[in-house]
Amino acid sequence: MRFFNYENLARSKWDSEIINLLSQIHEHKGKQELFLTRKPAVLDKLVEIAKIQSVEDSNRIEGIVTTAVRIKELMNQKTTPRNRDEEEIIGYRDVLNMIHESYEYIPINSNYILQLHRDLFKYSEKEIGGRYKNTQNSIVEKDKEGNAIERFKPLSPYETPGAIEQICNELNIAFDKKDVDSLLLISIFIHDFLCIHPFSDGNGRMSRLLTTLLLYRQGYVIGKYISLESKIEKNKDSYYIALEKSGIGWHENKENPVPFIKYILRTILAAYIDFEERVDYVDEKVPTIDLVKNAIDSKLGKFTKSDMMELVPSVGKATIENKLKKLTEEGYIERYGKGRATFYVKK
Repeated sequence: MRFFNYENLARSKWDSEIINLLSQIHEHKGKQELFLTRKPAVLDKLVEIAKIQSVEDSNRIEGIVTTAVRIKELMNQKTTPRNRDEEEIIGYRDVLNMIHESYEYIPINSNYILQLHRDLFKYSEKEIGGRYKNTQNSIVEKDKEGNAIERFKPLSPYETPGAIEQICNELNIAFDKKDVDSLLLISIFIHDFLCIHPFSDGNGRMSRLLTTLLLYRQGYVIGKYISLESKIEKNKDSYYIALEKSGIGWHENKENPVPFIKYILRTILAAYIDFEERVDYVDEKVPTIDLVKNAIDSKLGKFTKSDMMELVPSVGKATIENKLKKLTEEGYIERYGKGRATFYVKK
């Protein structure tokens, strides 16, 4: 039978890669306040970009999609949802905004998790929001012949409420004792949450929202400026592999959480590195064309206009377009494709 005891983690021995990842993240967190005092207008732009990416990519992982134009309109509350996908997208938008604005006042317990899930589905007609599952929800995938294969069997419905209560209690106790690094605790809590799979729908999205909430509450606000959901979406194969590896033996309390921990830590570290690079690109004394060139030089392989807008948030869309056109004409970069399929490569 599955049980949870996060105090035992204080006796765990972590390998050198985990220790190194933790050390690097702590170092970046230490510099966090310095970076947050620079260029507030640019930081506001980063927040805007990150919110859109988080909402779009966290839903895309689950196959919930709409157009880029519709995403921006929905994010800016300039339109209403046209279908079920868009209903769930704006639910995610609202919960993410709530976490951004009120994370200090959202404790980690079963009741609040249910409320967040309720709000995630408040625009949906599914009528499942704010309720734990009432039927078994095995994680299955189809093979090449179309046959369903059970990849993981979560806890049963009757075990679920108690298990969520237990992992919340264990997490809060461990946070208070401070015997285990909070980043390790967050990773293990999220892994347990996903293995419990407490809801009929929305487990993946809830896990990413809870990751952001937990990081904020522990002083890691990087998700406000760089979308963690976007990084997961771009590496979702690695995400699922790490989740599956760490799930082996979970029911018997014999799992190895290391693969999932490393995945989460790498994602957080990559976000901090991106954040510092993007703030560093902002220098009013450097000509705009050179800022764009520096951003191009940092990219390997092909890149898009959107990539440049993320890397140089102090420069507007029209200016980015003009500089890319100029650099193309000068032969500094080459342009391929048309319309939305357009991308560039440095010569």
